[in-house]
Amino acid sequence: MIPLLQTALELGLISSLTVLALFLSYSMLNVCDLSTDGCFTLGATVGAVVAISGHPYLSIAAAMAAGVLSGFVTAFLQTKMGVDSLLAGILMNTALYSVNIGIMGGSSLLNMNKTTTVFSKLHSFFENTPVSESNKLIVATTAVIAVAAFLYLFLKTRIGLAIRATGNNPEMVRSSSINPVMTTIVGLCVSGSFTALSGCLLAQSQKSVNIDIGSGMVTIALASLLIGSTFIRSRRMGLRIAGTVLGAFVFRLVYTIALRFNMPAYMLKLVSSVIVILAISGPYLKSRYPELARRLEKKKC
Repeated sequence: MIPLLQTALELGLISSLTVLALFLSYSMLNVCDLSTDGCFTLGATVGAVVAISGHPYLSIAAAMAAGVLSGFVTAFLQTKMGVDSLLAGILMNTALYSVNIGIMGGSSLLNMNKTTTVFSKLHSFFENTPVSESNKLIVATTAVIAVAAFLYLFLKTRIGLAIRATGNNPEMVRSSSINPVMTTIVGLCVSGSFTALSGCLLAQSQKSVNIDIGSGMVTIALASLLIGSTFIRSRRMGLRIAGTVLGAFVFRLVYTIALRFNMPAYMLKLVSSVIVILAISGPYLKSRYPELARRLEKKKC
């Protein structure tokens, strides 16, 4: 049971970085960024290539820089080219498939078994200590704490408040002499860097990169975001950020349990969809329960 929880926690923490990215773009900026899958894979491929070349720490910075570039292009399509936000994300996601294949040298798979990663570096550092086998958990926890703290402080800055205002009321932002184009670009760039970091860490954790490593990440992140908001209902920014991380862990725990029960791999997409449906409809059905209960009582009478 403990290994199951540890695996779910490790994967949940790594994927929570993508959930935090979606929290910024979807919840704060009110932009549905569908380039998440491609950006996640971009971070994984760039990080893997740089790590294979012998620079495991630099791979993190390179992956995040690639994520910033992806976010910038997506935002540019929306704000300067007049492309709808949903279509811009789809177009970017499609383009990134070819870009990622090119970064991987025309291959759809990169093997990192003999590559030094941030996880193996930490494992060597803590060798012969009680936490030597918890290197993945330590790296993932450190990354999540750093990103969550940055996001909390960032959203309290002037540009962060402008991003939140843009998501709430773009017209009011324009009348306040704040450029919504700038806030959208900055928001999606920061969001892209988080997503790419998540992909980079997952690739180095798995010691391999597949071109489909980011497939379905936008669904997973959305489900985790909704689950987190269901568990923690608060207006306080710190609690909302904590809720996204909790949601990612809960989602991964359900996913891991499904795998433990030998569920076929092709069924996992269905599991993801069901979790999203339950997360969305749960609060609505809960609010409707008293009315349904009254109707049943009347019928009995």
